Amino acid sequence: MIDLNFLGRFKTKAKFKKTYKDAKISYLNRIRWAVSMFYFGMGLCFATWASRIPDIKTALHLSSGELGSILFAVPLGQLVVMPFSGKLVTRFGSHRILFISAILYVFSLTNLGLASTSWQLSLGLFVFGIFGNLTNIAVNTQGVYTEELFKKTIMSSFHGMWSFAGFTGALVGLGMLALELTPYEHFLIVAGVVLLMIAFNYKFLVKAKETIKTEKKKLFTKPDSALIWLGIIGFCCMASEGVMFDWSGVYFKDVIKAPGPLVILGYTSFMIMMAGGRFFGDGLIHKFGRKPVMQISGIMISAGLFTSVFFPFIIPSTIAFMFVGVGVSTIVPTLYSIAGKNPTVPPGEALTIVSSVSFLGFLMGPPVIGYIAELSSLRFSFAFIGIFGFLIAFMVSRIKAIQ
Repeated sequence: MIDLNFLGRFKTKAKFKKTYKDAKISYLNRIRWAVSMFYFGMGLCFATWASRIPDIKTALHLSSGELGSILFAVPLGQLVVMPFSGKLVTRFGSHRILFISAILYVFSLTNLGLASTSWQLSLGLFVFGIFGNLTNIAVNTQGVYTEELFKKTIMSSFHGMWSFAGFTGALVGLGMLALELTPYEHFLIVAGVVLLMIAFNYKFLVKAKETIKTEKKKLFTKPDSALIWLGIIGFCCMASEGVMFDWSGVYFKDVIKAPGPLVILGYTSFMIMMAGGRFFGDGLIHKFGRKPVMQISGIMISAGLFTSVFFPFIIPSTIAFMFVGVGVSTIVPTLYSIAGKNPTVPPGEALTIVSSVSFLGFLMGPPVIGYIAELSSLRFSFAFIGIFGFLIAFMVSRIKAIQ
């Protein structure tokens, strides 16, 4: 039997004749699939945009420096809305915010294809970042609710769907390029697909609204210290992840000296193992527990990065990047799962705190790598980030919230 006593904290829609506690496992599986499709749709939108960045760069005659500055509009939009995301989700319900923000996220994607000047692209990416963050907090809150319905760890599989969408988006992008479709036409087609996903799956989201009574808070209050520490672990993980996204190709080209198409081998091996690790991670956590899995994951991140530094050759570095992919795969989903069950802070607000601190790592990691590489070398900068894995393993062993 599934113990769903936690649902006493929520007000569910009156249109449901049965409570979630009485729901059949087939219906719960349909809920899980619906939430997975929202993760997939969100990942597909982001991957679709990323697949056409080179074409938009060429169309707008942007230099690499100009493009780098413009791309900063995405995290800027995310950071601006972060203080409000959790409160909106808590106040109006994650299912409502997810429905609205996902639709607006889709339309903000299509608007990027209409940009004809750099300022239009910057504004479009800023809006893209805003709705991306709202969708992220709302969908992860739904992930927490769904995980509670099953009373087992399934958060990693949700994030695995996001990673799988990254592959799908890249493949679709190649197809659209082969058909010589413009970015706007490409974005419209993907938008139509994602809107259909939303239409077919929205009614199966967990219709829940937080009813935890809390004392009236001041405008600025000290966050829960446990959530801050979870965020710091996320910071170390996402810094490592961001470095792999932005610098793995450069590392294989400049340090490994990989020939031609093999330049993308490191990035591809990392992505495959990160996606695979997320689909298998839930089973490992269920069998061994969160703490051991996260400690081993941290050590794998460090082992992978240090291996690529000390053995800068194609085969060892490819295997090393696979280790990093497995290492980062389960940490952030597990942190979100833990944060969403915080007894004193509503899930939406708890996820906002953890994701805000974590995201700083994704934002700051890649530039720091560049600065260190400029002063020393790219191998030394990878070694610096490699320390973060050991820090993750150490902090996980010290935090009581992680069991």
